[in-house]
Parts: sequence; C-alpha cells; structure tokens
Amino acid sequence: MDMLTFSMDEKRTVPLYRQLYEYIKKEIRVGNFEFNTKLPSKRKLSSYLKISQNTIQSAYDQLIEEGYIIPVARKGFFVNRLDNILSLDLKFVEKHIKEEDELQNLSYDFSYHGVDHDSFPFSTWRKITKEAINEYDRDILKPGSSQGSSSLRISLAKYLRQSRGVNCTAEEIVISSGTESLFQILIQLLGQEYVYGIENPGYEKLNLLFKSNNSNFKTINIDMKGMKIEDIEGSEADILCITPAHQFPLGGIMPINRRIKILNWAYENENRYIIEDDYDSEFKYSGKPIPALCGLDTYGKVIYMGSLSKSLSPSIRVSYMVLPELLLKKYREKLSFIVCPVPTIDQNVLQKFIEDGHFERHINRMRNIYKRKREILVDELSSMKDKIEIVGADAGLHLLLRIKNGMSEEDLVRKAHEVGVGVYAISKYYYDKTSLDKVPTVLLGYASMADQSIRMAVKRLVEVWFPHIKDY
Repeated sequence: MDMLTFSMDEKRTVPLYRQLYEYIKKEIRVGNFEFNTKLPSKRKLSSYLKISQNTIQSAYDQLIEEGYIIPVARKGFFVNRLDNILSLDLKFVEKHIKEEDELQNLSYDFSYHGVDHDSFPFSTWRKITKEAINEYDRDILKPGSSQGSSSLRISLAKYLRQSRGVNCTAEEIVISSGTESLFQILIQLLGQEYVYGIENPGYEKLNLLFKSNNSNFKTINIDMKGMKIEDIEGSEADILCITPAHQFPLGGIMPINRRIKILNWAYENENRYIIEDDYDSEFKYSGKPIPALCGLDTYGKVIYMGSLSKSLSPSIRVSYMVLPELLLKKYREKLSFIVCPVPTIDQNVLQKFIEDGHFERHINRMRNIYKRKREILVDELSSMKDKIEIVGADAGLHLLLRIKNGMSEEDLVRKAHEVGVGVYAISKYYYDKTSLDKVPTVLLGYASMADQSIRMAVKRLVEVWFPHIKDY
C-alpha cells in the first residue's frame, strides 16, 4: 500500500487520531484492506497527511490493541486476519437515539421521574461519605448479610414505625436496589403458582416484569378509592399489588373502608397476600399523613415496600421491603444465597444520614418545596378550569389533566412536544385499554421543574392546546 486516501475533518470535535483509527478500522472490516496488507510507515504517513507521528502512533496503537493490525519488528504494521464479521441491522439503535434526542430537545419536561436538583443535600452527603470510608472499618470490605446492613435496617425500622405506622423489626426488613429488584425476589420466593393482581391503570413496568418471569397476572380495574372489591373477587388473584397511599397514576388515596375490605379479602385464604408499594407517601400536602396499610395488618398478610427514589434521588438505588414472619422464614431457607446488591459504603452513608436526623429534615424541606411547586402548577391552570380538569389528591409528585378541547391524547402530547414541552399520555399506564377514560388525559410530574419553568411551560401548553384563547 503506497498511501491512505484519508481526509481529515478538522471541524469535527473528534480527535485526529480517532478519525484515522476509525477510517482504517472501517476499511479493514469492509475488506478494502486485506489480510497481510502493509500500512504506510508513521514517517511517510505523517509527511503525507501533515500531522504528527504521535497522532499516527496513537491511531495504530488503538488498532493493535483491538487486534485489527499487528506490528512486525523492523518491517512495519500489517493488517491482521479477521474472522467473518456479522453485519448487524442497527436501524433500531438509530431510532432509539433519535427518540432520546427528541427528549433532549425539550425546553421543559414534566417527567414523573426525577427530583428537585437544587435541593439535594450534597455537602452533608459528601461529609458522611468521607466519614464512611474508614480504613480501620474492615467490615466495608465484607459482603455482609443477604438482607442488607443490620444498622441500616435498624434505622429503617425506627423510621417506618414513627412515620408510617409500620410496626416492624430490623430482622423483617430486606434491602435491595430498586422496586423491580424486590419484585424479582418475591417472585422467586413465592413461586410460579400464584396469580398476581395489578392495578389498571398502574405502574407500567409491572406487567413487563411479570411477563419476563413467566408469572401469571390479572389486571384489576380501579376507581379513585383504589382497586374495586368486586373486580378483585372476580379476578382469581392470590396476591394484590397496590399503591394505597397515593395510587399511581390516578392519584387517589385509598380510604379506610376500602383498606379494611381488601385486608379481609386477604384473610379469607392463607395463600393470599398484599404487596403495598408506598412509593411517595412522604409527600402529602394537606391533613395528616395516612398510615400505611401494613400498619393495620394483624395476620401477616401485607408485604410493605419502600424506596428512596422520590424522597432522595432515583440514582440512590436503595429500596426495602418488610416481610411477614412466615415469608421471612421462607426467605432465609430458600434465598439466603442472595447478596444484597447495595454497596456496603452506600448503606453506611444512608444509615448515618437517617440516624443523625438529616433524612427527616430533608423530607420536611422537600415537602414544602413540592407543595409550592404543585400550588404554582394548579394556580397557573386555574383560569382554564372549565376546559382543564385537575385529577388527583393533594399529594405526591404528579397530577393528571383531563383536557376538553377536542384533541386526542396523542394530539395533546404531540402538540406539547412541538413547543418543547414534555407531557405524558395516561394510556401507557393502562394494560386493559377498555377502561381508558373517554376524556383525553395527560400526566404531568413537577418535582424536577423549577418554579418559573412551570409557569413558562403551562403558558406554552395553553397556547398550543387552546390557540383561539388570546388573553391567557
């Protein structure tokens, strides 16, 4: 080979050595540079391309490391023999990237995921993390209990008793990384013979989770009080998965009478259980917090789940569940091989954060912040109350809007995206679409939105959804 027909693009942000490396790799993979072809020497290529020999050396080094070329002493660099490389259809990757780019192009995103970015206690978390990395504490190098750190479980048990009315001990708590991980554990623990009842509408990942584990599940319709008793009884479900403190996504709070009826349903059969997902119960903005359903249970039928995704951050992958005595015994007999996936250092940091009172203070501060954001959102929409109905209790980190402007749900989401605002279709949370509300409804999360961003985003939504209204 005399020389490479390579053209550099100095306007690209990609380094020159990387451009040269990518070019040579591509030519080798498509067969233009055949096995044992000698590449130009660094000196000749440097002179021809007007770039440094160090740049060429860096490109060659990368190709050598990946096995595309081999160096031969005092002879040069030669193309290595490669097995046939499968040509993959990457159209789906390009589509996924395009969808991600569309989300990045949003000026305002009412995503349900995320928390207030400006209020995380970084300095406190950093200080405790430094203290947790103690060279004299050799326990941080050990795998620990399959249920998680005993000290963290003690702190969580105390917190649950005081804030959620869950009377549990540290021995009953199992720590994991995310609600999905807890469900995976429960599916292994309970076995395949059970039928799970899930809320319709409800958490969109549950049906995917049960499908991927070949578990039987039934969708059960809900109203603003939670799962309908008559639908539960006709579902043949053994285990109910519910969000009684703040139903997701409709936002209703299950009243005491419905809670008692569901508990009585579970008490009728020894194989029935209730999984209570208490995902954002810390954030109730009017009246007293409603105790967890688990606190009413006297026969060990409720499996309580909690998470720090909403109260602290979704990036802190810590979740936990409280197992009734019989299931705890079964867990220790059957699943003691499980290693808690949360790093010991992270557990130590969280335990210290809770025990020193930082967590309680953070929750109180965030409750006020999120209450203010919700009030701003509701206030901005108040002038449109004859055309926009707000759905959901005065709690949580999201609300629903029922829009009466003649547009379909798809049109509402599309129009919002056209003006750079992300809103989310309620239909994605319905497994059984026949129960879908006839009035188009969208979900708006507000936790990660700044106050002024909420105001600006609502202004854009009103303008694009109601273009005939000029004086908003």
